[in-house]
Amino acid sequence: MKYNLLGTTGLKVSELCLGTMTFGGKGMWTAIGTLPQTEVDTIVKKSVDAGINFIDTANVYSEGLSEQLTGQAIRNLGLHRDELVIATKVRGKMGEGPNQSGLTRKHILQQADESLKRLQLDYIDLYQIHGFDAITPFEETLHALDTLVNSGKVRYIGCSNLAAWQLMKSLGISERKGYAKFVSLQAYYTIAGRDLERELVPLLKDQQLGLMVWSPLAGGFLSGKYTRLQGAEDGRRAAFDFPPINKEKAYDIIDVMQAIATTKNVSVAQVALAWLLHQPVVSSIIIGAKRPEQLDENIKATTVSLDADDLIKLDAASKLNPEYPGWMLERQGADRKA
Repeated sequence: MKYNLLGTTGLKVSELCLGTMTFGGKGMWTAIGTLPQTEVDTIVKKSVDAGINFIDTANVYSEGLSEQLTGQAIRNLGLHRDELVIATKVRGKMGEGPNQSGLTRKHILQQADESLKRLQLDYIDLYQIHGFDAITPFEETLHALDTLVNSGKVRYIGCSNLAAWQLMKSLGISERKGYAKFVSLQAYYTIAGRDLERELVPLLKDQQLGLMVWSPLAGGFLSGKYTRLQGAEDGRRAAFDFPPINKEKAYDIIDVMQAIATTKNVSVAQVALAWLLHQPVVSSIIIGAKRPEQLDENIKATTVSLDADDLIKLDAASKLNPEYPGWMLERQGADRKA
């Protein structure tokens, strides 16, 4: 297991991060996973034994149950808190009242305390906004997050699912106001969905933010269960067809990955994860599992080496279609490259 710095911080996080959406199973989250405490303990132990020090959850996962099970697993296993980097998120609906969602000061400060209780922790390493709140000013949100950092309840702050302009605006506000800045972005990125590369990847490189990848296997579509000739009746997408992808293009990519996987005696899923691990902008890839053997397979992706020829073939099959202003920037910038 390799460890990467998270953005411009000195914090080292494992190249794989344990995702906890499969923990619990309440409400809409039953389609993702319904692991009880004993199985959660097993998954967490195997992850830590493999060198994973990074665990990501959210207050909305299974309506708080995921955080609760994660925190109890840490206690049950007697894990050293200081050796773990625990991340959680805030933004989603946590009750029926009008102020039980969003990124207001009221909701953020309340939910940080609730997450700490469920996790049975004194502090959160990385506290992330889970998305954009169109009716709360960024100044209010960032001030609340800065309050949490100054109080010691939160060490670093991050964001998730923001557009490039929203992220850049937030960084500008933090700079101007002297607030804590986002150090990372958690975003959807996969060889079957490279939209992140249009605006966000250049921003992340320019501002030196870390990138945590969610759904690296495109909601299970790159798990190896799906081909043009065969679907997966028991796969996650059978009950929860998300995130959206161009499935015909994804099948073309799977064909190339299958050929590489056969040559290397690995799985299609491992090739998909290895491709992400070869992208310099990626700090950590979030992997989840319903079964220990599924976790083992994902962890083995860290040992898969893709050579230059493999990467060229994968890039050719998965590259984005030209889009303005990208193609114009490339054309005009040809004579001014460093």
